[in-house]
Amino acid sequence: MRKLTIKNYFYLSLISFFIASNSFSQENKTTVIQDPRFGKLLKEKQQLDNSNESDENYTIQIFYGDRETAKKTLMGFKKDFKEIEATYLYTNPTYKVWVGKYKLRINAEKDLVEIKKKYPTALLIKPNR
Repeated sequence: MRKLTIKNYFYLSLISFFIASNSFSQENKTTVIQDPRFGKLLKEKQQLDNSNESDENYTIQIFYGDRETAKKTLMGFKKDFKEIEATYLYTNPTYKVWVGKYKLRINAEKDLVEIKKKYPTALLIKPNR
């Protein structure tokens, strides 16, 4: 075998360097393509979580019963009382329409008096999760 000289080591190193620098590897680019409805769904989920977050809050229940009537009641309430937040939820086997989210009972009772004029079966509750 022939011994490699310094000149040959230099050429071998130079060739190795060019091969290594021109070789291709994975690039550090990640592209996420997401359905635009996902963002909307996430916002709705956050709103539902916030509206049902009522361990220490009072709310007013204006209806319980079937789904269609609950939707109609909710829409009617939103027309009559635009400044009060309202939602409906399903608890087996009925739907409930809950309105308002009050930290203090006195504030809930004030609104309850006004709401009872339009929805006489309304009642003040403190829901448990």
